Amino acid sequence: MSEQKIGQLHRSWQAVIGDELSKPYMESLRDFLKQEKAAGKTIYPPGPLIFNAFNHTPFEQVKVVIIGQDPYHGPNQAHGLSFSVPQGVDLPPSLQNIYKEIAADLNIKMSRNGDLTPWADQGVLLLNATLTVEQANAGSHQNKGWEQFTDAAIAALNARREGLVFVLWGSYAQKKGAIIDESKHLVLKSVHPSPLSAHRGFFGNRQFSTINGYLVKHGQAPINWQL
Repeated sequence: MSEQKIGQLHRSWQAVIGDELSKPYMESLRDFLKQEKAAGKTIYPPGPLIFNAFNHTPFEQVKVVIIGQDPYHGPNQAHGLSFSVPQGVDLPPSLQNIYKEIAADLNIKMSRNGDLTPWADQGVLLLNATLTVEQANAGSHQNKGWEQFTDAAIAALNARREGLVFVLWGSYAQKKGAIIDESKHLVLKSVHPSPLSAHRGFFGNRQFSTINGYLVKHGQAPINWQL
C-alpha cells in the first residue's frame, strides 16, 4: 500500500468519507481557503495538521468522540485536535477546566502540558466541527463547508460502529450530535467547560470515569487520561 502523505486524510477515513472530498461543497471550501491565503491571511492550523484528529485516530480505532467547535485562533495554539494545544503552549481556559474535572473525577494530578495527542492515539477522536480558522478571527471559517464534512464523519461513526462514547459539551456540540443513535452508543452531555459555563454543571459531571466504565463494560481498554 502506498505511503500516507503528510496532511492527507488517513486511508481508513478515506474509505468511509473519502467521497466527501470531491463533492461541490469541498471544492468551494478549497477555493475559499486558497483565496484567503492568496490575500495574505494566516490560517490555523497549518495545512499538514488540518486532518490531525483523523490521522491520529483511524476510523476503526475510535472509542470516544469529543466534539469541539472551532480551532484556536491564536499563534501556535491550533494543531488539529479539539481543545488541545502543542506542548509548551499555555493551557487555554476550557482545557484548564477539563483538567480540573479529570483531577477531581479520577483523583489524578494533571500536568501543564496541553497536548492531547496521547488521548487521540488511544482512540479519542478530538473533532472540531470547523477544521480551519483565520488568525485572531474566531468563527471566521464557519458555514464554509467544514461542518458538512465533519457531520459526515459523525454519521459514519454512528452508522458503522457500535459502543462508542460521544461527548457533547455545550449546545453547539449537542445540536451537532443530535443524529447519534443512543441505543447503539453512549451519549454524554453537559454544559461547555468554558469559564462562562463550567460552574453550571461541567464541574462534577464525572464523565471521564463514566467513559472508562462504559468502555470496560464493553470489553475495551479504558483511556489513560493522565497527562
